[in-house]
Amino acid sequence: MTDIDPRLDLTLDRVIRAPRDVVWRAWTDPAQLAQWWVPAPTVARVEKLDVRPGGAFVTSMSDDGSAFVPHTDGVFLVVDDGARIVFSNAIDSSWHPASPEPVAMTAEIVFDEHPDGTEYRVVVRHADPATRDRHEQLGFFDGWGAVTQALAALAESRAA
Repeated sequence: MTDIDPRLDLTLDRVIRAPRDVVWRAWTDPAQLAQWWVPAPTVARVEKLDVRPGGAFVTSMSDDGSAFVPHTDGVFLVVDDGARIVFSNAIDSSWHPASPEPVAMTAEIVFDEHPDGTEYRVVVRHADPATRDRHEQLGFFDGWGAVTQALAALAESRAA
């Protein structure tokens, strides 16, 4: 994990009571990712999930389960199998510069061993303090907290 700059970065930490490989699969299997990637009752659809450096990460979301709109369109920058995923939406899945709106970011997800399962850490990095603050005001902690809770519930149910 790289250093955290509180002026630019938002973080979330949680212990998930499931083995690291189970949590990793929930992130890297499209069917599992779709179950937790957006806060309920909104549903996600995984369009592309090529979990390798340079691979596409594209999802859409729907409030009614039928009309889907774009959600995530980015690329994976770093994939350390079973340990770390870094992706960004600043470059879209076709490798073109993306619009900075609504919030351009780079997210680092770290999966570490923990006596109770997996230590799960999210660091979302922003270009400047204003963008970081905007992301926080848009509901970073509620949104990422809700999806992390859903990820934990899925992984813990699979580990039981």
